[in-house]
Amino acid sequence: MDQFKRKPRRKSERGRTLTVSAEQKAAYEALLREKESREAYTKHLPADPKLR
Repeated sequence: MDQFKRKPRRKSERGRTLTVSAEQKAAYEALLREKESREAYTKHLPADPKLR
């Protein structure tokens, strides 16, 4: 019975390389740092009580 045979694996696609300017790279790094600091801040806050 061919019903339960596995499908052959698909080849993974190659990752695309992206070229950005130095200003864009610096802005993206600043954005990531801001996001990390925001997450670190909210990690220590108590969870909101669930209202029913």
